[in-house]
Amino acid sequence: MSRLTVDVNYLADVLKRLLETPSPSGYTDTIVRYACEELSRLGVEYELTRRGAIRARVPGAEQKGARAMIAHLDTLGAQVKYLKDNGRLEVVPIGHWSARFAEGARCTVFTDKGSFRGSLLSLKASGHTYNEEVDTQPTSWQNVELRVDALARSKRDLRRLGIEIGDTVAIDTRSEFLPNGYIVSRHLDDKAGCAAMFAAMKALVEGGEKLPVDTLFIFTISEEVGVGASSVLTQDVASLVTVDNGTTAPGQASDEFGVTIAMADQTGPFDYHLTRKLAKLCAENDIAHQKDVFRYYRSDSASAIEAGHDVRTALIAFGIDASHGHERIHMHALRSLAELITAYALSPVEIPRDAEEIGSLQGFTKQPMKEAKNTLLTPEGPRTEDH
Repeated sequence: MSRLTVDVNYLADVLKRLLETPSPSGYTDTIVRYACEELSRLGVEYELTRRGAIRARVPGAEQKGARAMIAHLDTLGAQVKYLKDNGRLEVVPIGHWSARFAEGARCTVFTDKGSFRGSLLSLKASGHTYNEEVDTQPTSWQNVELRVDALARSKRDLRRLGIEIGDTVAIDTRSEFLPNGYIVSRHLDDKAGCAAMFAAMKALVEGGEKLPVDTLFIFTISEEVGVGASSVLTQDVASLVTVDNGTTAPGQASDEFGVTIAMADQTGPFDYHLTRKLAKLCAENDIAHQKDVFRYYRSDSASAIEAGHDVRTALIAFGIDASHGHERIHMHALRSLAELITAYALSPVEIPRDAEEIGSLQGFTKQPMKEAKNTLLTPEGPRTEDH
């Protein structure tokens, strides 16, 4: 086995601190600073892009053909759309999530003059006033408003407080870490993936074993709005493995235990060779895993490919229930993910040709084309039939 032992207490502690730090897309400076401080504590060198995406590097024997792991620090949120005459705020979502999960949420409005606490409420929030209309009003962002916990009875009051159109709204996580390993919180997508990467880095640094090639640990800040990894990869990266959530729901094979290996999402199949290598590493290292396909899902891998990066891509995930809503995961999946990351980082390079962006046919990969053997059941017992 090549996987390393993962410090689950450290993993949980990092996740708690990430969840305590608001970071809707576009308002990520604070969490970027925390992530960089944690990298310094681990002794891992890093660099920042202009807007704050982080590239950390654990050196290997070779630089070319580098591997990259990637997760995103940004979360869903909202933004002030309009100051209403009744002193409430009209908001629009940051990222794609339903107003159904916004109703009743506690939140913070960040303004240039300071922050304000508040609640997201449906327009008809009082049963004593609206009776059955509370249940029959449509679910939409046009039927939600933000009530600020300050003296604000008019648009003028809101302006006096310093609240302006475009201000960012962060949604409270309401995090619970249960003794049985379950974690319930908003924004586990993808702070749980980031925590798994930190735990894997800690194991690799403390293990001291030299990696075959450089391994980058990348933290993006705009995945929820579709930008993600579009401008953060370096030219030496040959393969990109995204660490994110895998939705557990009817018709999906994802699970809250073990690693979920995505074979495809809405942008198409992930790399044939890389996904099968990850599945093989799970099998060889006794890491529980399952495969899944997602119809309505994209990740940092998609933004990297769409930006023109010629890299092999894969997605490994922690199973999550009620994604982009009231999310739940289990620590078993996060530990399994971190173990797989260590096994992958330590594994030998199987496609040396990938170190160069352009090459000849020599060393190019192969996919099986031969027809499978068919096992027939006969009165004499099973018999293999060659075609």
